[in-house]
Amino acid sequence: MSEHDGGDRLAPLRQEHGRLQESMADPALHEDAARARRVGRRYAELEGILEAAAQLDATTTDLEVARELEELGEGDEELAAEAAQLHARLVGEREHLEDLLAPRDPDDARDVILEIKAGAGGEESALFAAEMLRMYRAFAESQGWRVEVLTSSDSDLGGLKDVTVAIAARGAGAPGTGVYAHLKHEAGVHRVQRVPVTESQGRIHTSAVGVLVLPEADETDESELLAEAMAPANLRIDVFRSSGPGGQSVNTTDSAVRITHLPTGVVVSCQDQKSQLQNREQALRILRTRLLDARRAELEAQSSATRRSQVRTVDRSERIRTYNFPESRVADHRTGFKAGNLAQVLAGDLADLIASSREAERAARLAEAQAGNQEE
Repeated sequence: MSEHDGGDRLAPLRQEHGRLQESMADPALHEDAARARRVGRRYAELEGILEAAAQLDATTTDLEVARELEELGEGDEELAAEAAQLHARLVGEREHLEDLLAPRDPDDARDVILEIKAGAGGEESALFAAEMLRMYRAFAESQGWRVEVLTSSDSDLGGLKDVTVAIAARGAGAPGTGVYAHLKHEAGVHRVQRVPVTESQGRIHTSAVGVLVLPEADETDESELLAEAMAPANLRIDVFRSSGPGGQSVNTTDSAVRITHLPTGVVVSCQDQKSQLQNREQALRILRTRLLDARRAELEAQSSATRRSQVRTVDRSERIRTYNFPESRVADHRTGFKAGNLAQVLAGDLADLIASSREAERAARLAEAQAGNQEE
């Protein structure tokens, strides 16, 4: 907390912040890109916490001064109003700092690999999968993030059977502003209710699209957790000719790549890039992230930690959100949040929906931390 509010809690963080600041000034750090990213993420996180603490200190001091002046002014209404405003600001800033100090997902600052897969509903589901890709792309662009399509498979009517994209922030950020912190709750089954373009009788159909969001692995993760799993002996790499629409050389050479992870049977195929080397790198990138997610799930299970809840099958009964076109309504079934602005949501206005999920997670983490403190 702040110096006015139990500053000992922040002392270790201030010391760590100082050490990281020295590390970032050392040119040797930037020779190791993975370590530099890790240090940058942690520094940004601590910077946000210490700035919030400094603001809380300043507001506390201002409130103390305002109350002293109010006493001297013997009931001056303007001074009383100013003191009330400062007190309200102080409450908000204290809650913000508590939020920053609360236990959080260690992956929150990471970039993501996001997969969208058409499910129940056939061609209509594939068309909505394409709309969801546009929705996430628009939201990412509004946040200043980069979106890169890694692999995709088109449907006959211009939809998407499945697509995998990488979404990355531009530079290191604090966990609370990270891509994964915002998008992880998008994982699950998204249900759409509307009249399909293939429906001649005007009947409303229900279709489903599955979304999987994984924190992207980096070189450090591979060296620490995946060195053995990603060993060449565990990988079978096949090349083949790309199918579907493509430009010069895409469909005329064996540029597509399929990588099979022999111990687990995980298969990743990429054919969207022009060269075999590019497709190989994209496939390895996706495989690394999937294996890291599986490895972390094993470690969490061994330590009895709660596994992140992500739906990996496209089953209507496991829906997390419904997009109702006749009523222009979007409903999140986990938080109870509803919005009547379907068109804006599909145009990328996901802020309120995402905020409802993040607030639910924040409340759960704070409750968990309080329970842990009571046990101690």
